Amino acid sequence: MKSLQKKGMSYITAIGTANPPHRFSQSTIARFMEKSMNLNAADSRKLHTIFRASGIDYRHTVLDDYGKEDSFSFYPNTPNLEPFPSTEKRLLAFREHALGISLAAVRNLQGSVPSSAFRTEEITHLIVVCCTGMYAPGLDIELVQELALPSTIQRTSITFMGCYAAFNGLKVADAFCKADQKAKVLIVCTELCSLHFQRQPTDDNLLANALFADGSAALLVEAAPARKSLRIEAFHSDLAPEGKHDMAWSIGDLGFEMKLSTYVPDIIRGGIRDLTNLLLARAKNNSKGIRHFAIHPGGKKILEAIQQELGITEEQNRHAYTVLKNFGNMSSPTVLFVLNEVFKNASGTDNDEQVLSFAFGPGLTLESMLLKFEIYDA
Repeated sequence: MKSLQKKGMSYITAIGTANPPHRFSQSTIARFMEKSMNLNAADSRKLHTIFRASGIDYRHTVLDDYGKEDSFSFYPNTPNLEPFPSTEKRLLAFREHALGISLAAVRNLQGSVPSSAFRTEEITHLIVVCCTGMYAPGLDIELVQELALPSTIQRTSITFMGCYAAFNGLKVADAFCKADQKAKVLIVCTELCSLHFQRQPTDDNLLANALFADGSAALLVEAAPARKSLRIEAFHSDLAPEGKHDMAWSIGDLGFEMKLSTYVPDIIRGGIRDLTNLLLARAKNNSKGIRHFAIHPGGKKILEAIQQELGITEEQNRHAYTVLKNFGNMSSPTVLFVLNEVFKNASGTDNDEQVLSFAFGPGLTLESMLLKFEIYDA
């Protein structure tokens, strides 16, 4: 593949994903939420309506409490869950669980490529993306030690940007590869959203508690292509400041607090067409070559709004629905789970077909990316 290397290019050559072992149905989680939030009849009906309309069947979590009615291991075994877990306790749990799931994602990536394609001594950069926990020395250093990466590796941490943060990791990796033709960048996105359950029965909490889950994704980005690669063509981002109060993320005394209103799909709908047109203009491209879509499934209504605005069918957007159904919204790794579905299901004839990808987060931030398949005979 080295003879196919083109100066100033970067390629996603492998993707791996992982989830924690505890997998619960939406109905099981709904029962936990209903009881622990001490809901009245009206709010209970509202919760079950939101859960049923979510498009989610199952979610994964590092906490087994969400499948229990008592005998909790993380939450207090009291009728009202008091004292409710502090931010300190939640971040200690993050530190306990984040490394294992991150390593599982990297090992899943390693298992998807020939052993010669992932030599730890050849990894030049490590980018760790996370907004649900932090500590120092951090997850990046633990990954260096556990994976036996070079101690001199260049490390970058991207924190607290929310569901679109994987795009920022990819932008940094793209820049590294364009600057150094020997660059091999490992990106690890890990989020443990379930640690930040909030039990006040606000509309924001009811919606967030119906969507968020835990997961990790790893990417290998290189300056040279592999047998099957996704070449990074272009990025484009924008802000919809009218939505800055509709999606937000702050640190409270009892965990990280999510602000997520039902107006988000309409705000995204209002900006998605211009975002797409400007991305294609930046790539000096048109939409004719786009055959695949990797859209962050922030919620079912977000997917439907984008489809309606861009004229995409549910079948074309099927990978986002598959991830939403089986995993929920895992924040930053989620769009990479969707991209992995696209990558795995691409046939050997998909060369030069394009992938249009979106993710969204606080700001309200709108991120877009255009990729192109490059597939060569072994």
